[in-house]
Amino acid sequence: MEHVYESALDAVGHTPLIRLSRVTDGISAPVYLKAEFLNPGGSVKDRAARHMVRAAEHDGTLRPGGVIVEGTSGNTGIGLAIVAAQRGYRAIVVVPDKTSTDKLAALRAYGAEVVVTASGVSRNDPAHVSQLARRIAEETPGAWFANQYDNPANPQAHVDTTGPEIWAQTDGRVTHYIAGIGTGGTVSGTGAHLKRVSDGRVRVIGADPESSTYGGGDGSPYYVESIGHYLHPDTADDVWPLSYHSEVLDAIERISDREAIAATRALARREGLLVGASGGAAVAAALRVARGLGPDDLVVVVAPDSGRNYLSKYFDDDWLLRNGFLDGDRTRPVLGDLVADAPPPAAVPVTATVAQAQEVFGRTGAEVALVVVNRSSVSPSWAAGDVVGALFRDSLKGDLVEPLVAPALPTAGIGEPLDAALARVVGDWFAVLHDGRVRAVLPRPVR
Repeated sequence: MEHVYESALDAVGHTPLIRLSRVTDGISAPVYLKAEFLNPGGSVKDRAARHMVRAAEHDGTLRPGGVIVEGTSGNTGIGLAIVAAQRGYRAIVVVPDKTSTDKLAALRAYGAEVVVTASGVSRNDPAHVSQLARRIAEETPGAWFANQYDNPANPQAHVDTTGPEIWAQTDGRVTHYIAGIGTGGTVSGTGAHLKRVSDGRVRVIGADPESSTYGGGDGSPYYVESIGHYLHPDTADDVWPLSYHSEVLDAIERISDREAIAATRALARREGLLVGASGGAAVAAALRVARGLGPDDLVVVVAPDSGRNYLSKYFDDDWLLRNGFLDGDRTRPVLGDLVADAPPPAAVPVTATVAQAQEVFGRTGAEVALVVVNRSSVSPSWAAGDVVGALFRDSLKGDLVEPLVAPALPTAGIGEPLDAALARVVGDWFAVLHDGRVRAVLPRPVR
């Protein structure tokens, strides 16, 4: 019987290609979206989860009644939780604190034990997602650490399934394959297969957050979940996942958070496709590439997961406003009116001396400065995730800045109505966010 399965695991894969017809206005090349959100767990990571567990069962590292442990932004954890539920394992999933509440709820619904840890720490910090997951696995009897970042079964899942599906679905006509780069498994494995069967004709293109180091960014935090490579300045060695085979890629398109989120919302409102922002980033990259192609080309782009995981973020106007991703309706004054001529925020590294801080205050004339991780910045703004606190000019004393750091300033988005924002934020100073980055530090107006 067709499309009748013995378990949820047998239903993984075989996702459809859906042609984009409205966001592609003016583009002659056909663009098809690989709808990975239609997997049982709602993401492409179901494929890797199933492959990794099967490989571990085969080599004996995961035994009956064992415990699956993984560090993840959520989707791989959900896939592993489904496998665990179906195969009789216990699952412990470690996630960063920036993971959407929707994903946390899904993990718990499948019976996984969820451990939330800090997101803005260096890879060598014991609290880092991968470090903590590895330690839990080492300390838990019968545990197996899935380690999707370095597990060869991750990209192999896409060599074996995703690549062949796309080739068959397009009758070998695909010319451009585009996917976000997270662990690298999806883009590397699928891309490797498509290049092999096409004798190198298919171009493989990665979509990457603008600040991710994969595409040459500075490694500062970004808001699109599940793709990119964040680099904390204190990381001793920037190790990329073994699942990412960069030699497979022909190019990388760097996509800003705003562009990714805008594409995500456009897919829902113009195509009826509710996908996550990593899919939005990939589609933004695909449309950019497709504009230079013709009708004889065929573009396939991966939408890794469902927008249902992000209803409280990318589809929530209030969240977008507060983080500076919407500019406001301009029917009343907005915070952006106050920052049009404001100077860039003064910033002091958390490792600075008081003498160095005094120099910053003297040069900028600021009364309050952001205290930031020790990252070089050539931008007029700072990623909110790099801000660890605030430093007031009148508090300077002693030798080092770190003991003087006050809590981070309250934030408001550049498009928020002025009256509503000022009614919400507390304190004498606040930071204004534009696209998730601190654009200005302002005193609270006297009312």
